[in-house]
Amino acid sequence: MKRLIALLLAVLMLVSFAACSEGGNADADIKIGAIYINSKNDTAGYTFAHHNGITKAMEELGLDVETQLFIVDEVPEDKEQVLSAVDTLVGKGVDIVFGISFGYIDALEEAAGEYPDVIFSHATGYKSNDTNFNNYFGRAYQARYLAGIAAGLKSLEIGNNNVGYVAAYGTEYAETASGINGFALGVQAVNPDAKLYVKTLGAWADEVNESAFAKELIDSYKCGVISQHCDSAQPQIAAENAGVFGCGYNSDMTPDAPKGHLTAAIWNWNVYYATAIKAAMDCGTADQFVSTMGSSAYYGGLKENFVDVSPLSDNCAEGTKEAIEAVRKMIVDGEWDVFSGVKLSIAADGTVAKADADLVDNAGNVIVAAGGESVEDSVITGTMNYFVAGVEVA
Repeated sequence: MKRLIALLLAVLMLVSFAACSEGGNADADIKIGAIYINSKNDTAGYTFAHHNGITKAMEELGLDVETQLFIVDEVPEDKEQVLSAVDTLVGKGVDIVFGISFGYIDALEEAAGEYPDVIFSHATGYKSNDTNFNNYFGRAYQARYLAGIAAGLKSLEIGNNNVGYVAAYGTEYAETASGINGFALGVQAVNPDAKLYVKTLGAWADEVNESAFAKELIDSYKCGVISQHCDSAQPQIAAENAGVFGCGYNSDMTPDAPKGHLTAAIWNWNVYYATAIKAAMDCGTADQFVSTMGSSAYYGGLKENFVDVSPLSDNCAEGTKEAIEAVRKMIVDGEWDVFSGVKLSIAADGTVAKADADLVDNAGNVIVAAGGESVEDSVITGTMNYFVAGVEVA
């Protein structure tokens, strides 16, 4: 049934694109606006991944980044400052505005009402309208699970069951909770005795504490592998400096920590940006864009190549590549997904076995009974507010 629904949605999307192209202007002179939380010159992390995705998508579409992309960067999650950034971009004549940070959501909702002819597309959020405002995000938990496999195999290799995680937030947001849980389940599939210690920043970006919290997890909790949901590569650098290992996020962080980094859960943001920019070019009006893209969130995963893991480094344990590829195939083929009543067991040589088992939170509550189907997307994206068994707050 899920495959049939996905097929029908794909057909509807193609029909909608065709209709939009017939009625649109295929505007190669489109102007694109972007609001970034960090610097456009970042060399790793969240803003870097988005900026790289936008520029790559523009190049794929034959657009000129220098003359057709307008950026306001280092904009904090403050409504008035986001609205000011929107005013600046609209003043440049942009046709579409991408806002990349969760906390921009209320400001972009208000701006969409103020500028009905401009398209507003917001990352990681949940609000939208039927005229000129949509959202986009993806199944990061799938990539997190794959990275967890790499972390779990490394934990076995070094003989250390303690894994650390520096997170922007914990159970306050489904985005962070689902990522932490996906990673933990990947670790546990390899090393059932592993514990994941989570230390939260209370902010999406805080480079000083990203480093300090990683050091604390290593020193106080004796963690041998450090993962993260925060913007910079500081946890990976701290891990390497301490002689332990890590899994980054958003972009490949092996260049930042070549002796410690294993792999990172990454985003191929260009997959969405190319689709959205092409739709904006082909559609004559903002409401046609929303009709084409859908007002609810775009939600791609491994199957759409929207999320993935970065190339495995030489620091990975034996069997990591084989295990990750086996699980990736299961997810892409629709044979299995992370938050279900089916547990994977992955041997040190990378072979994978399945068995029905309860999915349980760290308070002992059964989330999904053995053999049960996956947790609903609406929960993963909106209301997941628990940690799975084996996760502890540091």
